[in-house]
Amino acid sequence: MGIRVSEELVRGWSELRYEPTAKRVRARVGGQTWVDSTRAVLVWEPGRIVPSYAVPDSDIDADLLPALPGDAPFHPVSVSAGGPPVLDPRTEFAAHTCAGEPLSLRRPQPDRALVLDGAGFRPADAGLADMVALDFAIFDEWLEEDEPIVGHPRDPFKRIDVRRSGRRVVVGVGGVTLADSTRAQVLFETWLPPRFYLPRDDVRMDLLEPSTTRTTCAYKGHAAYFSATVDGHTHRDLAWTYAHPLSDATQVCDHVAFFNERVDVNLDGEPLSRPVTPWS
Repeated sequence: MGIRVSEELVRGWSELRYEPTAKRVRARVGGQTWVDSTRAVLVWEPGRIVPSYAVPDSDIDADLLPALPGDAPFHPVSVSAGGPPVLDPRTEFAAHTCAGEPLSLRRPQPDRALVLDGAGFRPADAGLADMVALDFAIFDEWLEEDEPIVGHPRDPFKRIDVRRSGRRVVVGVGGVTLADSTRAQVLFETWLPPRFYLPRDDVRMDLLEPSTTRTTCAYKGHAAYFSATVDGHTHRDLAWTYAHPLSDATQVCDHVAFFNERVDVNLDGEPLSRPVTPWS
């Protein structure tokens, strides 16, 4: 009997997983290179759907010191209705879900030593012997080869595709139409519902107000958000846009997308059900 690939991948989410990468990986703090490796491995702790880089300890230009276990809260969410719980990608690195040794990185400086508390974790697994997983967020800059990486390491088993579509997309909330377009750029991203990126001329921008919220996607770049005010009620951070998207998402530049989870989307006259995701 054939197997559905996505179901096979989901079954592994509760396990410690890893995958070597052939890319040179570097991490910097204050302009100084702390990590430089051509032997990096992507590591997903149980319940994680976003990987971390792990490298041999000899590829870290810092002393490795024992650290206290982190007390970061766990944030389990579902990525689909009835699906297994996973950790929200925004859950901090210190929320470890497998046995291992938390580590701090210490590097001498001209005036004093700089310590990155809890920036490392050595999983207790034979397949990852001598490897140290690293907290992406604690470093100032990451590079794969000579290209900067933002948000988190990219997952080789995840991708985005953008396709132009002439289907009519109508977006509303509270009975008020926010957008009506036959010029959508539809962004398909692994594990997430399709997102309809619409030209601003087809969006009721008069009902949207820029918010201070900013997020970063490893595949699309830095997003800015809008809140919508309808009949005196403000729906916070209901939509977003990418002013300077990364290369995989240039087609959605300056378009506006709405959270399918929190608006009513009608596609060619058929209402779509609201998906269940961490943003529901």
